[in-house]
Amino acid sequence: MRTETATKVAPMHFLRPRPLIASAVAALLVAAITHLATMLSFFVGNDPQSIVLLQINNFFVPSTLVLLVLVFVFALATRLWRWYTAAIAGLVSGAIAAVVGTGIQTLVQGNALDGPVIAYILSTLGNINLIFVLTATVATATLGRRVYGALSHSEVPPRSVAGTVLVRRPSDNLAEGIVTHLERTEVDSDLADTQWESYVAALIGAGWKPVEVERATDLADSVFVEDSVVMFGRLAVLASPAAPTRVAEIDGVEKSVRSLGLDVTRIVQPGTLDGGDVLKIEKRVYVGRGGRTNAEGIRQLRHILSPLAYTVIAVPISKVLHLKSAVTALPDGTVIGYPPVVDDPKIFDRFLAVPEEAGAHVVILSDDTVLMSSAAPESAQLIESLGYRVIAVDISEFEKLEACVTCLSVRVR
Repeated sequence: MRTETATKVAPMHFLRPRPLIASAVAALLVAAITHLATMLSFFVGNDPQSIVLLQINNFFVPSTLVLLVLVFVFALATRLWRWYTAAIAGLVSGAIAAVVGTGIQTLVQGNALDGPVIAYILSTLGNINLIFVLTATVATATLGRRVYGALSHSEVPPRSVAGTVLVRRPSDNLAEGIVTHLERTEVDSDLADTQWESYVAALIGAGWKPVEVERATDLADSVFVEDSVVMFGRLAVLASPAAPTRVAEIDGVEKSVRSLGLDVTRIVQPGTLDGGDVLKIEKRVYVGRGGRTNAEGIRQLRHILSPLAYTVIAVPISKVLHLKSAVTALPDGTVIGYPPVVDDPKIFDRFLAVPEEAGAHVVILSDDTVLMSSAAPESAQLIESLGYRVIAVDISEFEKLEACVTCLSVRVR
């Protein structure tokens, strides 16, 4: 089997055109809103004459220009991922811009920057510049962050990596993988290796380009690469495993997604999230709340995705390890599941029951083709009757470890 290993170095985030444009537009928006809001507050609070408006405008122009530059720099450096980092960026930028701008005006008026003058400039943060700083903070954390998110991430990944699929070879100690809802049975490691090769060959046959994450010889569950990262166009969200033995899996996956030139963020402790709990259907993102993903992990994912206009929907799960152990979706968005292990099918807009548990798991390979386990022939027949082509693969050794076809790959699309 022929695979490709990603070795190229990812271009730095701030050198790519999209983040530069997004940062510039966000900074312009924040500066404009801050300037106009500050002018309006002073205009309303004073004698509403045009000369007053002109004086206020001239006074705040230097501060606004400095704010524009600082927010642009902060957006490039921090990407304004979370509202609180964006708020801090706005607060710092607003305060510095107000002080520098007022200092410039003081110098223009012929004053020397001695001790009393500097003390006066700093005191303006509590009065004349207060509206400016507060508006900059709020504008950066809200509209600025949303505009940056909307412009910096395409709905599709770079053309050079579209159609790539991440996979990871089984470890030497695969048989020691975590089992939660099943009785442990003996795993044939040699057969598992063969089945993994056949699985990847099926992906290649369907037109996907495999990129192997560096093999982890001593991480039993590392073959289940889906749990380590979730893709949203060109944005890779690194997971935060609840199982301590799986935390070390993230490093190797991060190296691979960065090598592809993708943007990367992560869920951080105390939040936990496994990729197997995330089911994407267009702009809806269903996230299983169970043993591996907690409320804080879901909250963080919601904050990460809100600027990209995704809706995150929490789904209770109690009968399976991950959400996608119970349900997945067909290319047309129909959710398929095996009713005995689905907590509440009514959560989904369209739900189709399948006759076998393994039949609830599909990997979408194209608009009319899905990959699924050979252990669900009746379900395959049902899906084929809907007009889809089904590629069946034997993953029996991985199913002994509560895995399914989705666990073994992550598509970049």
